[in-house]
Amino acid sequence: MHRSLLPLLAFVAATVTATAAPVAGPTAVHTQPNADAAVLKVLSSGTTPEAAPAEIMAATPAGWTAVQIAGPFEGYVRNGDIDKGLKVKPGASIHLQPSANAGVLTIMKEGDTTKITGLHGKWTQITLDRKVVGYIRGSAAVASTAAAAPILDTPRLVDVPGPPAGPPARATASAAPTYIPAVSGTSSAVLPRLFQGKLVSTRRPFTPRRQYDWQINDAAGVRYAYLDISKLLLTEQIEKYADREVVVYGVPSALADGKNIVIKVESLRLK
Repeated sequence: MHRSLLPLLAFVAATVTATAAPVAGPTAVHTQPNADAAVLKVLSSGTTPEAAPAEIMAATPAGWTAVQIAGPFEGYVRNGDIDKGLKVKPGASIHLQPSANAGVLTIMKEGDTTKITGLHGKWTQITLDRKVVGYIRGSAAVASTAAAAPILDTPRLVDVPGPPAGPPARATASAAPTYIPAVSGTSSAVLPRLFQGKLVSTRRPFTPRRQYDWQINDAAGVRYAYLDISKLLLTEQIEKYADREVVVYGVPSALADGKNIVIKVESLRLK
């Protein structure tokens, strides 16, 4: 083997080894190596992400790690990107929402398996069943094997990418109330998800108030994410759900500190 190749191979091997370590906390996976890019998924503490191919790892900017996330995924393509056989044309951009301004999930490849699931004006909704490359902040999201956090029973990320079918149910005397979004529709840049955990207040006597008054915790009592409830109606009633298991539907994003996640809540209900 040529000696000039040894440093490169050592670098690739070290990168793959780091990627194989479990993440130290809840970690956002972005579509691009950019903190403002859309979030594909939030990895729970202790999850071991799969390394992206070596050529992608080598081209990833410093401070980020390329990983592969298993499908299926929901996405949208322009109607013109569907051929006469109702197949998505190779090279078509698959968006996260039916909008040209939405984040791009991935590019259609020859041989990809897709299924049409809906029509939205000039857009066709599909499911894509393959792995997609995403990016996590390497400095904060990947821990060494020795310092890896134990796998916890963290709040479940329910893989239902897309808004719930039909309008949200209104609260009734016989059913657990559901908070209804004050603003209809979903973000054009990120994909809402369902999260499950215990609703806990961040307010404590004689301590400064945090930016967000609520968070969801995992089964071990560890914070999974802060909750931004500014889009909800009747937020004064949220006290009724304190310290109870809830299901939250909203858009996750990473905070500027790179260590915490906030979910912009669109609906909230008891488990």
